[in-house]
Amino acid sequence: MSDGHSLQLYFVDGKPDGMLTATVFGWTGHVLKFPRLQIKDALARPEIANTGAYILLGSNDGIDTAYIGESESVRKRLIDHESKKDWWEEAIVITSSDNSLHKAHVQFIESRLVEIAKSVGHTPLANQTTPARPSLSEADVSNMEVFLATLDMVLPAIRVDMFIQKKRGKKIWPTAQTLSPQIEFVLNARKAGISARAIVNGNEFIVLDGSGSQTKWVGKYITNYKKLQSKLIENGVITQNEKHGVFSENYAFSSPSAAAAVILGRSSNGRTEWKVKGTNKTYSDWETENTNKEETLK
Repeated sequence: MSDGHSLQLYFVDGKPDGMLTATVFGWTGHVLKFPRLQIKDALARPEIANTGAYILLGSNDGIDTAYIGESESVRKRLIDHESKKDWWEEAIVITSSDNSLHKAHVQFIESRLVEIAKSVGHTPLANQTTPARPSLSEADVSNMEVFLATLDMVLPAIRVDMFIQKKRGKKIWPTAQTLSPQIEFVLNARKAGISARAIVNGNEFIVLDGSGSQTKWVGKYITNYKKLQSKLIENGVITQNEKHGVFSENYAFSSPSAAAAVILGRSSNGRTEWKVKGTNKTYSDWETENTNKEETLK
């Protein structure tokens, strides 16, 4: 039986970077995302007047920043933030399609989102403290956790990844989607004295703890991977030893190239940098073999 969900995205003005709504079949939640430049149009929408939670995203003094809040009228709160907070560039409003969320519900959502964002540490929060969880019945707490579980799927789909936990435990259990859990990949940068290990698990390329890494960006061109490298060092995922950096825990990357760029400190084609352990076979070769094998089995 499939655990899939049907996510509907509606681009209000037909532009991929403009205002959009996100809903899931069978879920009461409703998500609205809009750039600050469209706040006038957003405030005119009926769901903005509902009780809900919201996330503001932007850059404060060059640092990616977020603020998480809640209100019985999101419209009023956003008007206040529009005049008092000049750093945010887009907003995500979380309400319900039937306006069934009440004050304690959205306080719970706000508190949990702040907790999760701080534990992940991907984006600094402008929130000074973590709001206390409100008093809810056992049934309401369960319902809100289910609501958040679906929201956890929706937000990355609309390019809000600040709640995605990339750290992995010491033991990685194979999933049904694991292609080859027994296959290990290695990346060796002999001049830098760095060696790293990784596995593929589902849709994640996981660098294993103990792997070596650069602790500074040595590449000619600055990319987003430099920012990611800095965050992993700041969050203690990559620590410094006598010669170079070391991964203190398993960490899931979106691709072999992302992992290679962080480890080598420069833009890199991870599909050729990573090799199957004990061979000269590249990740690209291995992937092609697995694809052909899948086609043969059909």
